[in-house]
Amino acid sequence: MSSSQEYWLSGPIHDVPALLQPAAHALLQSVREVKQYLSDFPEDKLWEKPFGRASVGFHLKHLTGVLDRLMTYAKEETLTDAQFQYLKNEGNGENAPTSQRLIADFETKVGQALDYFKTIPETTLTNKRFVGRKKLPTTVIGLLFHAAEHSQRHVGQLLVTVSALKD
Repeated sequence: MSSSQEYWLSGPIHDVPALLQPAAHALLQSVREVKQYLSDFPEDKLWEKPFGRASVGFHLKHLTGVLDRLMTYAKEETLTDAQFQYLKNEGNGENAPTSQRLIADFETKVGQALDYFKTIPETTLTNKRFVGRKKLPTTVIGLLFHAAEHSQRHVGQLLVTVSALKD
């Protein structure tokens, strides 16, 4: 597949259920775009907040964290103390890893999500799930599609921030 061709045009991802192909493609596209947008991004600007908006570092950490949390809810599990701590520190650049480490973390989390997708019978996609302490109602497919669209939204915001900060 050409690096300029979007994932959704590349055909099905092996063993991912048909109804989850769009979400899988969007997550893979997110990884590709993050790598592309940050290929020559200056490391010293990773935590800058142009115009008072979220930093590139925040978006990178958030992409990984939110995907992890949504997959936890899809599996009908509760968040761990470590996940709450990660959430609390998503905007914190102190002692944060490099952008390349944050990108690798996101790519790993997407790989884990796709592995999970491959285990889901399509007949269970409309099963009820609940989000957060308030137990807000959704479904398995609702969580998985939100994970994909939320990732794409933050990649778009990351692109704008990168563009504003690059020399």
